[in-house]
Amino acid sequence: MAPWKWSFHSARPPGGGLSFCRLALVCSLAALSGCAQLGGTSLAEWFRNGLKVGPNYQRPAAHVADQWIDAQDPHVVSRSVDHSHWWTALNDPTLDMLVQLAYQQNLPLRVAALRVMESRAQLGVARGSLFPQQQQAIGEYQRSQISRTTSTSRRFTDLPPDLGNIGIPRTTNLWNVGFDAAWELDIWGRFRRNIEAADASLNATVEDYDSVLVTLIGDVAATYVEYRTFETRLKFAQQNIEIQQGSLELAEVRFENGATTELDVQQARSTLANTEAALPALDARRRQAANRLCILLGMPPRDLANLLGDQAPIPEAPAEVVVGIPAELLRRRPDVRRAEREVAAQSARIGVAVADLYPAFNIVGSLTVQSADLRDLFQGSSVAGFLTGPGIRWNILNYGRIRNNIRVQDALFQQAVVNYENAVLLANQEVEDALIEFLRARQRFAALQRAVRATERSVELALTQYRDGAVDFNRVFSLQESLVIQQDNLANTQGDIAISLIRVYKALGGGWQIRLGPSRPVSLPPPEPVEELAPPANGRPAAPNRS
Repeated sequence: MAPWKWSFHSARPPGGGLSFCRLALVCSLAALSGCAQLGGTSLAEWFRNGLKVGPNYQRPAAHVADQWIDAQDPHVVSRSVDHSHWWTALNDPTLDMLVQLAYQQNLPLRVAALRVMESRAQLGVARGSLFPQQQQAIGEYQRSQISRTTSTSRRFTDLPPDLGNIGIPRTTNLWNVGFDAAWELDIWGRFRRNIEAADASLNATVEDYDSVLVTLIGDVAATYVEYRTFETRLKFAQQNIEIQQGSLELAEVRFENGATTELDVQQARSTLANTEAALPALDARRRQAANRLCILLGMPPRDLANLLGDQAPIPEAPAEVVVGIPAELLRRRPDVRRAEREVAAQSARIGVAVADLYPAFNIVGSLTVQSADLRDLFQGSSVAGFLTGPGIRWNILNYGRIRNNIRVQDALFQQAVVNYENAVLLANQEVEDALIEFLRARQRFAALQRAVRATERSVELALTQYRDGAVDFNRVFSLQESLVIQQDNLANTQGDIAISLIRVYKALGGGWQIRLGPSRPVSLPPPEPVEELAPPANGRPAAPNRS
């Protein structure tokens, strides 16, 4: 049987490629001129936008106060400083270590990092739309049996005469391999606008990671301060128990000597028991703060004595808080930047919707290779076919749906703008709230210090005078109860000062910058290492980037 010859086939649109180009140009100009009245883009705007329909994004204006309400307070400093490690202002090495440990191991932070990876992959999917969107590889094998008894009207009338005896079946093989592809050209910027939206969404997830990090650092610092505050309250309660035990012994001695009645003894016992009753509640809340700290550190609840060390004082906040100017919130706070990136993403989605108004131009191609012998499939004895041609798809009967989809995307854009403006206002409010809380807590602490010093001296004088019989036990009883309450309030207020300072810097959006620097691995001391939980491959959540 003679070998089959190589052949080449090319299909072209009726009238030739030039006619198709004319048709495409006419359709494009008609679309640009007509669709502009339907919510689309004019020819001039199309050129100005870089051959893309839809609006080019511009950052919306945001209303920010010129200065803080308490900017004139001597404890408020409005100069710009680096807030990347604001917690070091508390001068507590244990807190510094806890922040690093939480950054390495916190589970919600890992989830936020994985969302960044997801968004980065989505951006890759969007970029892939610029290339041929449909591909299909075809492989086929056919095997046929043929006999001389086959009618001459059948397809095998040109078989050679040496096929064999009549009635003895013969076989033929056919190997067929092909590849189809379709490529929609991005004339109107549909795919490029989609890439813009995906890129802005990626940036938004990075800002979300930073927002989680800012919240994490603030929560770790505040929980640690709460833990130390409960320790201090326990210490004050134990000190008062010792004083009240001495008062009880004094009352018992005076009662035994007949210098007083049993009423003094019972009052002393009541005061002592009431103070002792506060210890279990304070210790339970201290343990609960430690448990919350464990979760923030990405570990099961455990005894943190080997990590936090012996009893330590409440971290002392500096006298001044550096807040910069309100306008810096727009570039520092991750939640504000996230809201702005969501506006940018939605602006690009308007362009994707507008592109549906215009005709879509695509190029299709098909390549097929056939051979009776697999070994000759890509040799000269095979036969090949190549088909290529352009195409147009235009949803001219769907303008009601398309126009309403554009309105939907525009409404979502307007919502995103309002959300951004509201995020700026809320950020401003959070700073002002935390700032006034910090300033008033300092004033309250100063007054409580004076009250505690006076009450401590009063208790000393009352005990001396009671021992001498100059006053009755009611005076001692009243002063000791007052001292317990005032010392507890003093410890609470000292913790409030540190926590309000933490809230100020958290509201200012500081702390996320640590992901830009080198990580300093921190491990827990024995006997319970943090490796109880499997860490990620790189030992901590991947610090996201925008590439």
